[in-house]
Amino acid sequence: MNQKSTRPLSKNLAHYPRLNPPGVGKDLAVADLIDQTFLAYNGGRLREAAQLLAEKMLPDDGFIGMSLTGALTPAGLGISCLIPLMKAGFVDWIVSTGANLYHDLHYGLDMALHQGSPFLDDVELHRKGVIRIYDVLFDHNVLLDTDAFVREVIRGPEFQRPMATDEFHHLLGKYVCERGKKLKLNNGSVLATGYECGIPIFTSSPGDSSIGMNVAAMALRHSKLMFDVNRDVNQTAAIVYEAKSTGHKSSVFILGGGSPKNFLLQTEPQIQEVMGIPEQGHDYFLQCTDARPDTGGLSGATPAEAVSWGKVAPDTLPDCVVCYADSTIALPLLTAYCLSRVNPRRQKRLYHRRDELLDRVKAEYLRIGTVTKVKTSRTIAKRASRLGLQKS
Repeated sequence: MNQKSTRPLSKNLAHYPRLNPPGVGKDLAVADLIDQTFLAYNGGRLREAAQLLAEKMLPDDGFIGMSLTGALTPAGLGISCLIPLMKAGFVDWIVSTGANLYHDLHYGLDMALHQGSPFLDDVELHRKGVIRIYDVLFDHNVLLDTDAFVREVIRGPEFQRPMATDEFHHLLGKYVCERGKKLKLNNGSVLATGYECGIPIFTSSPGDSSIGMNVAAMALRHSKLMFDVNRDVNQTAAIVYEAKSTGHKSSVFILGGGSPKNFLLQTEPQIQEVMGIPEQGHDYFLQCTDARPDTGGLSGATPAEAVSWGKVAPDTLPDCVVCYADSTIALPLLTAYCLSRVNPRRQKRLYHRRDELLDRVKAEYLRIGTVTKVKTSRTIAKRASRLGLQKS
């Protein structure tokens, strides 16, 4: 009896590259290391992420939205990675936790943070007035001095009104930039770089950080500053609508998860579901995360799940990448890869077009609303009736 061969049939595997990496040499560049040796498991996903960025997301003047969660700026990743990406034109708009922007201020104000250890005695650190973020250490006065800077700046007359968080961060970034010049700092702050490059920076939960805490405290001293979250929602949707309506690709580059991830992605449901403007979802999705999908949380939700919400275009799903890796490992590698593989791009300076972009999506929303007003009214009435909400 003939035995069946256990060797795979080559014709069935012809379109899969063979695993046959070269030996790692001492002069191998980072980008070549990724292309040649990051071949499987999450190394393979990191290679796919790098190639997705360089070959599909960045070309043809595509729009790149980035979300930031996790303590990235305290670890120095603002200076080492985010600012180079921003200055190269590789990031067009940002949604960040307020905490990342608050700790970014320490660097912009030339305050010292130190490499430490996660195994120190926190009771002893507290007694000595030392703050710990895992293995990052800094003096408690860093917080007090940063708070004082924020409160002094927002006392200014230009802050005495409601404003969206991108406008707030732009104005705050101007003062950080001015202070950095006096201190002769080079590439000291994400906020200052956002101001210089016209990159809008949003915070999805503006009260959930020390910046928001200081704004709230100043409200007790009759400050008129308030965050216009409605403008934030519509402004971010306007950026995505501008990309898609002008024939560009809209991509999301997600570091971590949390509220900034959702705020970045909900732009498409805002356009499609709420405003009623026909759209297909973001074109490319890249996430670096340690969150699992099986817990049901948004942080670990996959791009396939996002398709069901209209957040990601279905036909681009094969190009979407999730790399299960710590951002402090993945981001420096991805930054080095893109800077070596892609030429710097022209700055879009979307912040300076914010009113124009918002007016454009507003006009389309109102136009669609006028066309479908009767139909929508009937639909709402039917849904209300079905839910027992009709007026008596």
